[in-house]
Amino acid sequence: MKKIVASVGLVALGTSGLYSAPISGLTEEGGKNWSVAATLRGFYDDNINTAPSGPGKVDAFGFEISPSANYGLQLPQTTLTLAYIYSFKYYDHRPEGDSEKYDQQHVFNAAMEHSFSERYKLSVHDSFAIGQEPDVLRSQNSFSTFQRISGDNIRNYGAIVFNAELTRLLGLEIGYDNSFYDYAQNGVNFDLAGNPIPSNSGLLDRIENAVHLDTRWMFCPETVGVIGYRFRDISYTGDELIGFTLGPGGVPIPVNSDDRNFRQHSFYVGADHTFNPNLSGAVRAGASYVDYYNETSGSSSDWGPYALASLRYTYAPQSYAEIGLSQDFSATDVTGVVFGGPGGTNVLNSSFTSSQQATVLFGSVNHQFTGQLRGSVVGQFQYSSFRGGSVDGDSERFYLVGVNLTYQFTPHFSSEIGYNFDKLDSDIAGRTFDRNRVYIGVTGRY
Repeated sequence: MKKIVASVGLVALGTSGLYSAPISGLTEEGGKNWSVAATLRGFYDDNINTAPSGPGKVDAFGFEISPSANYGLQLPQTTLTLAYIYSFKYYDHRPEGDSEKYDQQHVFNAAMEHSFSERYKLSVHDSFAIGQEPDVLRSQNSFSTFQRISGDNIRNYGAIVFNAELTRLLGLEIGYDNSFYDYAQNGVNFDLAGNPIPSNSGLLDRIENAVHLDTRWMFCPETVGVIGYRFRDISYTGDELIGFTLGPGGVPIPVNSDDRNFRQHSFYVGADHTFNPNLSGAVRAGASYVDYYNETSGSSSDWGPYALASLRYTYAPQSYAEIGLSQDFSATDVTGVVFGGPGGTNVLNSSFTSSQQATVLFGSVNHQFTGQLRGSVVGQFQYSSFRGGSVDGDSERFYLVGVNLTYQFTPHFSSEIGYNFDKLDSDIAGRTFDRNRVYIGVTGRY
């Protein structure tokens, strides 16, 4: 039940030197290079279906069993870390879309860093997940969907970055990252008016590939300037009908999953700066040109701002705060198509929603109160503005907060209590919801 938003977000900021944040959960402890743990939690969730107020809003009590394992290997030039977390959640009410009263989640994280020499370094990261919750099923900072989605939904995010110090003043960074999404639900249905009801696969299955090239200029030991370029390709793979638009002469035009494909070119400048040993930050700012090369109506290209920023402050031993901001184009589960096609009755628009511009602000505070008591607060705010379709220019505001307190009785036994709050405020009818979750649990670790 713990929120992973802040750690996921800061890792996802990786482009151009911001990969320095470790993958959450990959730690070495207790003087050995491996550890195993098991957590038992009881929880209450007042909206297990992330549904608006009404019949679909169902609350539930339940319990969660979550074993995990971590492994770390430190060699003179190479660091390897691996982690696996399994979660079994049982609800006293069956979530919508589930055939049983339980969910299972798997998360596998891996990271490797290798120094060929003091001047040449390679970093490789991968995170694979099977789950239902939106904060687990995303790989970048922004959410493409805010809903909990039943089934064995798959998300994988991998990245590789090579850094080279060409001269004392000039460096180069080359990176590639890939995101893969495969949702369990597939196959389009139709309502009584002939309007398509696309599946989660039709809306969200996709492959995202991105490469970036940065030049890094050492202005002084504390400051590195960056001039960079990033290319990104988003290809929807659901291969489904997701709606119809109104073409010339009133002819209905089918809209398929891959009609929302786009390619993005981002140009930016920025800097990495170490203010002091306890305070460091990074920023990138520029613009993106997006080509919707499969779009059949309306404008097929767009410009928008591009920004990444992060700041981390360690203010006491084992206590730190971090904050970040991102601005970028993103995939969305909103289609903005409502024309029913042949036999349909709703003819309201002649285009579809191809993407969203998402502004994301996220942060966390982790504080060690005593040797045994520690706490954390993580939060995120996302402002999404939609492009095209009947919702063109409409927006959504998503708020997410997680609070956790952990008490360490012994090196091998701890307890925790926490609260999570999610809220979506949408201009689109029928999407606004809020969700409250509380939990209490114990963890044994060796």
